[in-house]
Amino acid sequence: MPGNDWIAYVMRFDPLLALTSMLASQTVILTSVVELLLAIALAVVAGRAWCGWLCPLGTALDLFTIKKAYANKIPEEMRSVKYGLLMVILVAALFGNLTLLFFDPLTIVYRTLSFSILPALNQGLTGLESLLYPIPFLQDPITWLEGVLRPAVFPLSLQYFYQAILFGAVFVGVILLNFLAPRFWCRYLCPLGGFLGFFSKIAVFRREVGESCRDCSLCSRRCPTGTIDRDKDYASDPGECTLCLDCFRSCPDSKLKAHSPLRRAAWNRYDPSRRQLLGAAAVSAASVALFHSGADAAHPPLDLLRPPGAMEDRILTTCLRCGICMRACPTNVLQPASPALGLEKLWTPVLVPELGYCEYTCNTCGQVCPVQAIPPLSIEQKQVTLIGKAYIDQNRCLAWSDHKLCMVCEEMCPLPQKAVLLTDLAVTDPNGDKRTIRVPQVDRAACIGCGTCEFKCPVIGEAAIRVHITDPALYSS
Repeated sequence: MPGNDWIAYVMRFDPLLALTSMLASQTVILTSVVELLLAIALAVVAGRAWCGWLCPLGTALDLFTIKKAYANKIPEEMRSVKYGLLMVILVAALFGNLTLLFFDPLTIVYRTLSFSILPALNQGLTGLESLLYPIPFLQDPITWLEGVLRPAVFPLSLQYFYQAILFGAVFVGVILLNFLAPRFWCRYLCPLGGFLGFFSKIAVFRREVGESCRDCSLCSRRCPTGTIDRDKDYASDPGECTLCLDCFRSCPDSKLKAHSPLRRAAWNRYDPSRRQLLGAAAVSAASVALFHSGADAAHPPLDLLRPPGAMEDRILTTCLRCGICMRACPTNVLQPASPALGLEKLWTPVLVPELGYCEYTCNTCGQVCPVQAIPPLSIEQKQVTLIGKAYIDQNRCLAWSDHKLCMVCEEMCPLPQKAVLLTDLAVTDPNGDKRTIRVPQVDRAACIGCGTCEFKCPVIGEAAIRVHITDPALYSS
């Protein structure tokens, strides 16, 4: 996998991802249980310290913090949105749907880096190197730089992703919300923050204000989450405090004090009520039912190609929409599913052979998937695992329609026993001359649907040979 991908390792300790993956798959995953318990223990001891010290999206928001007066105009009740969104996600997971996990802050950052920022930087770097490399004295430094950056940071070849602009726009939108209030996302929208906020209500270490407070308001003005309330003697809600310690730097009277974990902090008007939670659960259940009533649920599209061994029902109930497998794919064939394939499938991994092919000797996607939505097949298992079947459109094939010599699909087929075979066909030219040409045909028994033939097809536009899903067994386990 190119790059250190430190966010991918941090994601393994994301409690929201761990909990929802177990709920949706209805399995107990030992590593996920450990990760979940560690995160809860941290919240019980230090409140939302995760949000203040570990979350990369929170760090990005701090870098782009803009102090605006709009924060005072946003009603405090808005903070309950993140709890409602959390409840919708958890109930949907119980029904086997993980679509709304694209709201998880770590997946937002990872997808933005993988699909938008790094590919754009890679394009820019490649273009700059091409421009400067002809200069003799720059050739050695450029060669050295390439050795440092590839494959450590950038892949060996350029990557292209569908919806790259959309992923970048979502991230920019989250940043721009800071114009309304510092850490707007963390205050009002983050479902992970809502999850940690529940347990932070009983945090052992909480911020308190000393008796010598001078009523200067410095702490409340500096608090990035706006949780220090002047009307309550500058007390703060541990369910909203990220333990960033900005208030400590502005006032020596702010201090951390240990409490009994059984002592729950005061409930606030924005904390969720039973009625709100039940309403969110009802909305979630209705949404899942609507997802399942779509036409695509009964009739999957022909081009819904999944990674080797990944069954459709397991993808939908397990995949975190994190994008780790797509970033790791060396041939760029794995892409995030578009809304056209159905909202339930949004941003899950699909194979798009027009952009790449499933390398015959590669099993990387299954090895890096953190929840085994893509099974970790061995190379030998992967090489006999069916993805789809190739079909030739004789109206577009150069050999079949134009009677030209073309055998690219046969030459490129990586299987030891070729799945594309050449056969003789007697044809008559427009001038009446008869001759024999060689045309490709697909051996259905041998083809595994790797997409190499489709990717290599020289026909401009839609390839003359395309891989489709045809076997119902590929759609459910």
